[in-house]
Amino acid sequence: MARQPVVRHNDWGSLTPPTLGGWEPTLSVTVVVPTFNYQRTLPYVLAALAGQSYPSHLLEVLVVDDQSSPPQELPDVRPDNTRLIRVEEGWGRANACHLGALAADGDVLHWYDADMLAHREEVEAHARWHHLVDYAVPGGHKLFVDPASLLEVDPAVVRDRVAAGEAGELFPGQEHEPHQWVEDYWAKTHDLREAGPRAQRFHIGMTGSVTKALYLDSDGFDRTLRLGEDMHLGHSLAQAGGVFVVDREARSWHLGRSQVLRRAEQVNRFNDPYLADLVPTMRPKRNRHGRAYQVPYLEVVLEAGPADETIHLVDSLLDGDVPDLRVTVVGPWSTVHEDRVQPVEDPVLETRLVHRSFLHEPRVRLVQQAPSRSDAEFVLTLPDASLAPQPAAVAALLDDLERTHHGVRVLSYDSGAAARLERTSALARVRRLAGPDDDREALLDESFGVKTYPATSVGWVPVADRVVERFVLGARPAMDPDKSEKRLHKSLDKAAERSVDERSVDAPGPAVAPVEEEHRRGLFGRRR
Repeated sequence: MARQPVVRHNDWGSLTPPTLGGWEPTLSVTVVVPTFNYQRTLPYVLAALAGQSYPSHLLEVLVVDDQSSPPQELPDVRPDNTRLIRVEEGWGRANACHLGALAADGDVLHWYDADMLAHREEVEAHARWHHLVDYAVPGGHKLFVDPASLLEVDPAVVRDRVAAGEAGELFPGQEHEPHQWVEDYWAKTHDLREAGPRAQRFHIGMTGSVTKALYLDSDGFDRTLRLGEDMHLGHSLAQAGGVFVVDREARSWHLGRSQVLRRAEQVNRFNDPYLADLVPTMRPKRNRHGRAYQVPYLEVVLEAGPADETIHLVDSLLDGDVPDLRVTVVGPWSTVHEDRVQPVEDPVLETRLVHRSFLHEPRVRLVQQAPSRSDAEFVLTLPDASLAPQPAAVAALLDDLERTHHGVRVLSYDSGAAARLERTSALARVRRLAGPDDDREALLDESFGVKTYPATSVGWVPVADRVVERFVLGARPAMDPDKSEKRLHKSLDKAAERSVDERSVDAPGPAVAPVEEEHRRGLFGRRR
């Protein structure tokens, strides 16, 4: 079997999809339509899907009723192969879509909301990308319209007009509102081709699709989310190797303005803590200092070695400029026992000291075996405890990867060993691409980019030379309270001066430094 085409970063323009109407599909598609009390618009959604150009024998529509009241029933006008399933446990769109994915028979899952109306080639436009690669995540183009006039039309008429290619004429004389915040970002990034790892943040699932294989390889929908589930799914699919495609020929009408557009401030306020906790790429939602999150930005993996070096190396990592991390230390922790033994002669003393040093540190995980995969955005794997990073070294390397959109940084040691800082999504992409005889490092370089630095040239020093500041509290008599208060204010003044100096380094000159677009405007256009 020939290897799939290689897409570099998110530049899907290297793929050449077939012309609509000029090719022969072979993959089956399941359109998953979650619905909760959409009895008015669902008949028109299904009518338009009944008028699709995609072969009917390859098209399944799965309506997932999320406990509507009254219960949703299928209308007469619908695609031939339409099923209805009902949610019995949990609630929300993410939960319904996940249940639909598990129940789907198709090779491709096409999410389609119950207030969308498809043009004739909508499904076909999505499906052609999945015939090229199994890791494409296409998104379609939509315009928001007032559905009032449509709801006076017989659904059978809508089906026939869509089948005749007349979907674009269903709302004459009306204002057609674009999804502006999405369109603005598409325009800035050449329809996401230049967005690199940021492309996942603009995954809009109301018109999205994915192979079932890619979905099952990812973490899928987080069924606990009530809003923001599309953006989290985008992160999950990126972590599984997905490339995000904009197909402007996959056209739809959105019947009415979405809740996000109608209540942007409230939706953003609700979403922010959830997305900050779960999606590392949404870094503007995370604090720069002092916080750790459920899904870390960085995971560092190392084998436990001699206790003194290992403890000092882990302390160096925790002392660095990247607090948003997890340190995973691999060792024989099950050998740490409570048997009677002379403590300093314990055969597992080295293991015991490391174990006790980090047993209650929330950012350190002690495991018996190295994890095969990580949920973090980046993974730094260290070969031993001989070198440690200076405080700014790891943050600088991560910024280097973010600027270049590259996948890997190799740090060579004088001993011949090497550390590897790897983008999780790059590793996943290569796993999808590589055959048994492929050079995976060459594929990494081709699809994302690999660069090697001598470790000591980018801020790594012998572990014994890395200074980790400790408290100094000598024995002394009590100080006069007035003198102590002067010391207090002096310390605060010095700290304030340091803070000003640090800000001036980050943003030199009188102008205010630019900030991330999401920080200025929020995810849905909110200015902050």
